[in-house]
Amino acid sequence: MIKLRLKRFGKKREASFRLVATNSTSRRDGRPLEELGFYNPRTKETRLETEAIRTRLSQGAQPTDTVRALLEKGGLLTKTVRPAEIVGKQKQALAREAAAAEAKKAEAEAKAAAEAAAAEAKAAAEAAAAEVTAAPAEDVAAES
Repeated sequence: MIKLRLKRFGKKREASFRLVATNSTSRRDGRPLEELGFYNPRTKETRLETEAIRTRLSQGAQPTDTVRALLEKGGLLTKTVRPAEIVGKQKQALAREAAAAEAKKAEAEAKAAAEAAAAEAKAAAEAAAAEVTAAPAEDVAAES
């Protein structure tokens, strides 16, 4: 199978890439069938030989993910959403919904606990007030 992939060249830490058509079993920097363009990630410079790329794509060549992104930016391919992206986005949405539901549940539990504590404090205050009002009446009864 023919692949459209990037072939690295340049100095250490100053990589540039050539877009090449090569056999899928050959090494990354091996001898390509044809050079189709150039990409420098540091300067974002891209040069594509559009006719040669269209010819290779019509022959059934498969671009790698990075090359596909470059070709989409260059206007040679229409942007497509892969099934893996759809599944991943659905999983992320479900995770967000679950996290929101968990946060809402925790908030409701905290609110209920705060209300229960307030009611308990109010009952304790009423009991203390009842003891204070009952104590003087007992003192008067004891003196008589």
